[in-house]
Amino acid sequence: MTKVSSWLMMIIAVVLAVLVGGRAMSAQDKYSLQVPNGLAFSEFKGYEDWQTVAVSQTGDLIEVILGNPAMINAYRAGVPGNGKHFPDGAKMAKIHWNAKKSAEAPAPTTVPNTLHDIDFMARDSKRFPDSGGWGYAQFNYDAASDTFAPLGSGTNCGYGCHTIVAAGDYVFTAYGKR
Repeated sequence: MTKVSSWLMMIIAVVLAVLVGGRAMSAQDKYSLQVPNGLAFSEFKGYEDWQTVAVSQTGDLIEVILGNPAMINAYRAGVPGNGKHFPDGAKMAKIHWNAKKSAEAPAPTTVPNTLHDIDFMARDSKRFPDSGGWGYAQFNYDAASDTFAPLGSGTNCGYGCHTIVAAGDYVFTAYGKR
């Protein structure tokens, strides 16, 4: 090989190493994700600081359900039990963790383990008229790659189950007495 082609090969190798290495080191921007025809993760920035609506457990998952201020205010006003709908702009987040038994607690206690997924709901009657005014998103979490992947579409929670609670404005979670 000539001196020029050796240098060229070395430069190409360095550029490839930087590009591939840089991609492996860069974390996913979860706020760039969106379910098809629906909600984007970015519409829920700050959900980590929302108020707790309730906690629950389903199978091997434990979850906390959070509401934005519009959702909490509607609950406090008696929605949906008073026959009214949640207002446009009301939002919920449900964070699911795989459950584990606490090694430290003196009594048998179930605590969060690894993140499983995050679900979002947003009331927007103009944007989602065919689903009771609600848009849904589920973002499954992969711990090995530390990334999220969208599931479902904008008017479907991924399971089609919210129609069961149409009389409760499509919301399963009650706001417990405090």
